[in-house]
Amino acid sequence: MNNKEKVVALLKSIETGDAAPVGYINPNKYIQHNLAVADGLAGFGALLQQLPPNSAKVNTVRAFEDGEFVFAHTEYNFFGPKIGFDIFRFEDGKIVEHWDNLQQTVTQTANGHTMIDGATAVKDLDKTETNKKLVTSFVEKFLVNGDVSVVPEYIIAKGYVQHNPHIADGLEGLQAALKYFAEKGIGFKYDKIHKVLGQGNYVLVVSEGNMADVHSSFYDLFRVEEGKIAEHWDTIEAIPAKADWKNANGKF
Repeated sequence: MNNKEKVVALLKSIETGDAAPVGYINPNKYIQHNLAVADGLAGFGALLQQLPPNSAKVNTVRAFEDGEFVFAHTEYNFFGPKIGFDIFRFEDGKIVEHWDNLQQTVTQTANGHTMIDGATAVKDLDKTETNKKLVTSFVEKFLVNGDVSVVPEYIIAKGYVQHNPHIADGLEGLQAALKYFAEKGIGFKYDKIHKVLGQGNYVLVVSEGNMADVHSSFYDLFRVEEGKIAEHWDTIEAIPAKADWKNANGKF
């Protein structure tokens, strides 16, 4: 079983209760970055114990591998309906570190898509590094530095598919959302990129910043098509105050 299959099986075991996939985690080294969960394998077990019986649902729609990392895009019912990205780091075939970003599912969306539907096929494996550089440049220029003028340079002119539930499809949908945010004083600012992971035509960017004056973690997944961004999914999660952290590892 490859690392991607191990991650999908581990996540599904949250729903099924199958104990076997927990064996994919290194019991002596499991660094947890979900700040609501205590460190180590014991913290993961304690979280599962808190779940009401038979309440969890897990549907992993996408999974990707980039070196020692596997990242997955999953529809959860986990203490309520959520969309999540999970990142797992492997050493010697065992999971040793985990990051995630969860957002409550929004069902009425501005674009008519769900937060997780859309393309799933991985292709252009030879373009992984090129696509990672393209997306990193876009996030740095547009989201970190706030240069709106670069958007048409990076996003396809027609057919851009948007899965952020508050933004309509297309370039015009993104531009309308930016105008609305500005008019309503809804500030969002990306301060720092922490990770860029990719496989083929998909790139995940993990960033830190503020959304409506709340310290937040941004996970953005982009699908690239012929050198332009063609589709986007994301989750935004508030980062709790340090006094409320269940582990000392930090969000990133």
